[in-house]
Amino acid sequence: MIKKATIKDISLIQDLAQKSWRSHYPGIISHEQIDFMLDLMYSEEEITRQFNNPNYHYYLLGDAENFYGIMGFENHYEENTTKLHRIYITEEGKGKGLGKEAIQFLKNQILEVGDQRIILAVNKQNPSYHFYLSQGFKVYEEGVFDIGNGFVMDDYLMEWNA
Repeated sequence: MIKKATIKDISLIQDLAQKSWRSHYPGIISHEQIDFMLDLMYSEEEITRQFNNPNYHYYLLGDAENFYGIMGFENHYEENTTKLHRIYITEEGKGKGLGKEAIQFLKNQILEVGDQRIILAVNKQNPSYHFYLSQGFKVYEEGVFDIGNGFVMDDYLMEWNA
């Protein structure tokens, strides 16, 4: 199930991000970088700012009983392009097909708004890279991005074209 999130869901979004990041990213990035990035990207102020952008959308991913993940994307991020900023699924939600369902939903959604391309960034050590490949994404660039406090993101930039 994919449900559009509202500003009332900020605490749920924060909780799902915390659970997902704390189980998925150790071993990929340091605990200090996890804390820094969660504070940077999931503060109430930052999520509120995103909700106030009419092109930014959050969706909750789950089944009839529970939500296990979030997806956040921004239509018209660049010309004809939607940016998938985040898709995170907790350990309890893995293996339920939520990621595939979310990506298919996004592929359909971008066409409805007139975009033709989805871009995303994924850490080079993140096993999710292989998931994106399986969903038709391709690497178009690599980069190391300074995010402050001495931390960097060492990422593949990937794209899917309609």
